[in-house]
Amino acid sequence: MMDEPSRPLHVALLQMNIKAGDPDANFRRLGELLEEAVAGDPKPDIVMFPEMWNTGYALDRIEELADPQGKRTLALLGEYARKHQVHLLAGSIAERRDDGVYNTAYVLDRAGAVRASYSKIHLFRLMEEEKHLQAGDRPGTLELDGIAAGMMICYDIRFPELARRLALGGARMLFVPAEWPNPRLHHWRTLLTARAIENQMYVIACNRTGTSGATSFFGHSMIIDPWGEVVAEAGEAETVLRAVVDPALTEEVRGRIPVFEDRRPALY
Repeated sequence: MMDEPSRPLHVALLQMNIKAGDPDANFRRLGELLEEAVAGDPKPDIVMFPEMWNTGYALDRIEELADPQGKRTLALLGEYARKHQVHLLAGSIAERRDDGVYNTAYVLDRAGAVRASYSKIHLFRLMEEEKHLQAGDRPGTLELDGIAAGMMICYDIRFPELARRLALGGARMLFVPAEWPNPRLHHWRTLLTARAIENQMYVIACNRTGTSGATSFFGHSMIIDPWGEVVAEAGEAETVLRAVVDPALTEEVRGRIPVFEDRRPALY
């Protein structure tokens, strides 16, 4: 187990509209929201973005649009993290590698160094992701200011086994970048809350807003505590959602209801 920090963490979620197929416009808009995020008082410790914020779901052109090895993304965000001394959970991007395009989330520390990455494991057949993207092959784990955490991307939250594995590995917080569309707002809220309650950890989920073709996105980025209580929730507009998370609450909740100690994995 890692040592807990002596203070709570301030988190800012960038709930943004994403222009499918227009990385330049998306980089500009992200830059504006990043400046808004650090202008808040207090300045956030962690800033998080939505899923596939660089390209959106322009899957028919994703090979052309994807960021090769994430170089453009990491150059921009590394400079920003160093300048403002914040952690970045850089949503996820379409990242082109030699063997195809991945839906990849990067984590940068306060010095701008890449500390972790995670490529989406579960590809969403309803959007034909499996025809255009490569699936990741390992869970997403990271550490922020001494706190173990996990990453899942959008559709991943329908798979409770993955969240439980991350929790059993020590995660106190779960970060979820997403492009979760209408009309499934009830699913979004219910699944995120379930992952928080059953694993007794914070769930910090950043969704996009706006429209892409015939699909609309409802936003409602959320921060849920280990009791399953909603700490903060956005509406449908672009916004910077702010909240404070206290990782010590995870230990308190796990101590009061010892779910992990009472597991009987030999039976299931």
